[in-house]
Amino acid sequence: MSGRVERARRGQYRHFLPIQTRWSDNDAYGHVNNVIYYHWFDTVVNRWLIDNGLLDIASSPVISLVVETGCTYFESVTYPETVDAGLAVERVGSSSIVYVVAIFRQGSDEAAAQGRFVHVCVDRATQRPVPIPDAMREKLRALLRD
Repeated sequence: MSGRVERARRGQYRHFLPIQTRWSDNDAYGHVNNVIYYHWFDTVVNRWLIDNGLLDIASSPVISLVVETGCTYFESVTYPETVDAGLAVERVGSSSIVYVVAIFRQGSDEAAAQGRFVHVCVDRATQRPVPIPDAMREKLRALLRD
């Protein structure tokens, strides 16, 4: 292990998506279950791609597959609550994108949870890695961290 993870702040993220928790998100301990955070990570990344015209779920010739995820939890979130999923890009490679995602309770400047989400662009038909399309690379620049 590399040690303690520094808790992220809102200012480190370039895009936010409000997400309403659901009754079924809570677990037996009365807080949102850990697996739900991964749903939120997937949602904020893919929603950004769709909203920016970079992903047509049914027909894009290049799609992105998740090859790595991770999450560090700092405080509990519960239902009913709306959270803000923050999104930024840490690195853009030749075929991979490393997104950094954080979940913020509304009104909080510190992340309740934060993680990494790595996509690899692949040809839809062959499922083999391909270079990130130029249009995608250009739009990802807006999400890059300083």
